[in-house]
Amino acid sequence: MIFLKRIEAYGFKSFAESTVLNFDYAMTGIVGPNGSGKSNINDAIMWALGEQSSKSLRGDSMEDIVFSGSSDRKWLNMAEVTLVFDNSKRAFSSLEFNEVSITRKYFKTTKESEYYINGARVRLKDVQDVALETGLTKSSLAIISQGSISNFVESSPEQRRKLFDEAAGVARYKKEKMRL
Repeated sequence: MIFLKRIEAYGFKSFAESTVLNFDYAMTGIVGPNGSGKSNINDAIMWALGEQSSKSLRGDSMEDIVFSGSSDRKWLNMAEVTLVFDNSKRAFSSLEFNEVSITRKYFKTTKESEYYINGARVRLKDVQDVALETGLTKSSLAIISQGSISNFVESSPEQRRKLFDEAAGVARYKKEKMRL
C-alpha cells in the first residue's frame, strides 16, 4: 500500500496561502461540511499526478485551478501542489529514496505546467510512469471521490478491468508490452 504522508499546496483553488496537510496513517478519509474544501484536496492530488482535463477538476479551463482572489486577497499567478509519499517499502520501485515528492506548478500567464520528482524537473510522462508503477493514477481506486462508486458500478467490464489493473500495479506492464 502506498502512503501519502503530506500534501503541500499554494495558490491551488482555495489554498491562497501555503498550506500543509500531514497524514499520519496509510489510509486517510477527509471529512467536513459542504464548502470546506474536501473536493479541492482530491483535485489537488489528481492534478499533481498529471490530470489534464479542467472539467475533471471541476473547472472550465486550467486557469480555474489558480486562486482567483477575494475581497481581502489578491489573485495569484501560480498554483503549486506537492505530494510527499513514504517510499521506505519501495512502492516506487524505480526510485531509491525513502521519501518521494511529486510536484506540479502551473503558471497562469504562460499557461504552462512544470513537473518535478524529488526536486528534479521532469516531463509529465515521467510523473505518469512513476505513478503507474504504484497503481496510483488519477483514475485508480486509490482515490475515491464523490461519484467514484457509482461510476465503478455502472462501468463496463473492460473499464472495471482497467481499474483493477491500475490498482494492482499491472497496468504499467501492459503499457510497456504495447510499446514493444
